[in-house]
This record gives sequence, structure tokens and C-alpha cells, in this order.
Amino acid sequence: MNQREKERYLREYALLKQEGKPFFPYAVAKDGAMAAVVMLSIILMSLFLGAELGPKADPTTTTYSPRPEWYFFFLFELLKIIKPANLVPLATIGIPTICMILLFLLPFYDRNPERRPERRPIATTAGIFVILAMGYLTYEGAHAGAPTQIDMETPTTLVAAGGPVLEQFETGKQVVAQSGCQACHIIGENGNDGPGPPLTDIATRLPKQAISRTLVNPTAPMPSYKALQESEPEKFDAMVTFLSQLK
Repeated sequence: MNQREKERYLREYALLKQEGKPFFPYAVAKDGAMAAVVMLSIILMSLFLGAELGPKADPTTTTYSPRPEWYFFFLFELLKIIKPANLVPLATIGIPTICMILLFLLPFYDRNPERRPERRPIATTAGIFVILAMGYLTYEGAHAGAPTQIDMETPTTLVAAGGPVLEQFETGKQVVAQSGCQACHIIGENGNDGPGPPLTDIATRLPKQAISRTLVNPTAPMPSYKALQESEPEKFDAMVTFLSQLK
């Protein structure tokens, strides 16, 4: 901004200030009325809609998956996207801290007097990008399945068969969900999309015998389930059965 633009801006600001209305009581009354409307809305929603209550807490459970509040979903999803271990501090501390510092310093490094969005393309574009990125990450975080459960419908053929076949499938689903497989694989809507391949349709690529061999002699960094096969063969067989039904 040159000297002429600065003088014009100050002159226009002085004229608008003379024509404007005082902060008290005009602005205070407007803010107070809006605060009352918001408070009344919250009270009415609490009375008629109530608060969402989850199941009663069970301190003895070993399958509980803590989830953040909705306004932290974008941060947890960012941590999920950045997979290399050496970049975890960047996702948890670096990026949020840098963004917060830039926000606090905004009045000092952005001295543009313009207020119209179309006359501030850089600031407008940056703001829109941040809002869209946070909205997308929040949506993905809200719809991410828990890492210790598999939200897949049981095939109708197995439901119709029932008996031991259905019981082994459900047992295998629970074993897979609690064995850490979804830390590297995605199954339906649950788990991480990498570094391992998706397992949603693993049975279309590998037969049951190949799945069993892979679990016993996997490729690094996948852990071996040979110890499970030797110590608890029923769970291992249920695990293989479940994976062999994913088509």
C-alpha cells in the first residue's frame, strides 16, 4: 500500500466512522440478543432431543477402542494418513503447531486493508483450502471403523447354513479383528488402507490353503501366526475360514 492509498483508506474510514453507530448500546444489544438465541436453542435441544448416551462403561473389557471427540477427528485422520514412524511428530505436533502460529500471527504479516474476499485471492484461497481439508478429514475420521471390530454383514449363504459353519465364521471375524490385522489391512470399512493389501475380497485372489500358508510364513513386516496355530488351532482355523469367505 502506497501513501496515497493509505490516505484514501484513512479518509474513507473516518467518514464511515462518523456515519456509524456506537458500540454501546447498539453492538452490545445485537450480540446479547444473538447470545440469548443461541443459549435458548441449546436449552430447547437438550430438553426435547436429549444427550446421546453410549453403552454403560465396562472397565473389564479388552476390546474397547477409544475415539476422540468429533472436533479432533481431522487431527487423528491426519495421523492415520502420515504412516512413516519418523513423520509421526510432524503430524501430531508440527503441522498443528505451525498452523496455530500462522493463525496467531495473521494480523502482523497480512496488512492488506481490503476486506472483500475477491480482492484478497491468496487469503481467500488459503482459507477455503483449510476449511475443505479439515472438513474432509473430519468426515473420514467420523466414518472410520474401529480398529478392533469388523463391520461386515455375514454372507447370506452362511446365515442360511447356520450351525458350526456360521459360528466358526463369526469366531474368525472376532479373532481377525483382535489380532491387529487392521493395523496394516482394510476389511470393509474398518482398518488402514496399507501398507498391506486390502482383505475385503482376499478369497477371490487366494484359496484357503494359500491364506493359511501366508499366515504361517508371511512376508515381512507382517507377523507370523504360527504360534497361534500351535497354541490355539481352533482360533487359527476360524481365522482362516473367515478370510477364505471374503469375496
